Amino acid sequence: MSKILVIAEHDGTKLSQATARCVTCASQVPGAEVTVAVFAADPAAVAAQAAALNGVAAVVTVAAGHNAHALAATLAPQVVKLAAGYSHVFGPSTSFGKDLMPRVAALLGVPQISDAMSVEGTHRFKRPTYAGNAIVTLEAPADRTVVATVRTASFEAATAGGNAPISAASVEATLPTHTRFVSISAPQATDRPDLSSAAKVVSGGRALASKENFALIFSLAGKIGGAVGASRAAVDAGYASNELQVGQTGKIIAPELYIAVGISGAIQHLTGIKDAKTIVAINKDPEAPIFEVSDLGLVGDLFQVLPEMEKLLG
Repeated sequence: MSKILVIAEHDGTKLSQATARCVTCASQVPGAEVTVAVFAADPAAVAAQAAALNGVAAVVTVAAGHNAHALAATLAPQVVKLAAGYSHVFGPSTSFGKDLMPRVAALLGVPQISDAMSVEGTHRFKRPTYAGNAIVTLEAPADRTVVATVRTASFEAATAGGNAPISAASVEATLPTHTRFVSISAPQATDRPDLSSAAKVVSGGRALASKENFALIFSLAGKIGGAVGASRAAVDAGYASNELQVGQTGKIIAPELYIAVGISGAIQHLTGIKDAKTIVAINKDPEAPIFEVSDLGLVGDLFQVLPEMEKLLG
């Protein structure tokens, strides 16, 4: 049996969909018994959401004041203590997981498998490399704990319908004193879908030419009930905020519909959208690389095309 501990990502009240995707990955490991660990000051609400996921056998909570904020330096030694007796420890390949899981692997003295995109066996996984241009197969030592981050865009989120038991655990771990929570800066809350999990995404590139023009992307996204994304070029130019960046150095997403507006299609950007079900490209350059991967392409001036699209959408 593979006893797998999935570390929950959450904001204190809501479980991240990235965790539900981790559960799907973990469930595909042969002989999997999946336990979700929730570290929080008050884990009750998040634990209930985790327990409702199909594929989850149990939920364990670690309630402590020092877990009110997800500090990797504080969580890592607790995860290591809790992981005793588990064969695998998984976390999402998000900012949270990329910060936490390498620390866990280091404390356990094992190598980490990063961006696992498919499960080939109990200790064998595939992951992308060279910006997604190559897929490598990795095998972790059979006699060591497997620590891995999961490429969430490669897995569907586990659906609700389960009823796993929830238990509390007390973890005695020496916590570092050199790291402490000071403050958090977050984008203003909106009623738009979250970019990481949205079914529809409209992204803009450098061709928008200004932050003011980027309002066209927000407007179209609003019409179709989608999230807003941006290329790195648009973010670097100051047209869009950093949390909207899609690509190798931004968010890796897998929406049902991805509309790329004024984005040329550099390989770094394509890495972030290769799992999208349908890609629509709008660009005035017929030779733009984005057309090579798009399902539908429209050659035209975005400043003429977008207003016409909005008229048709009503």
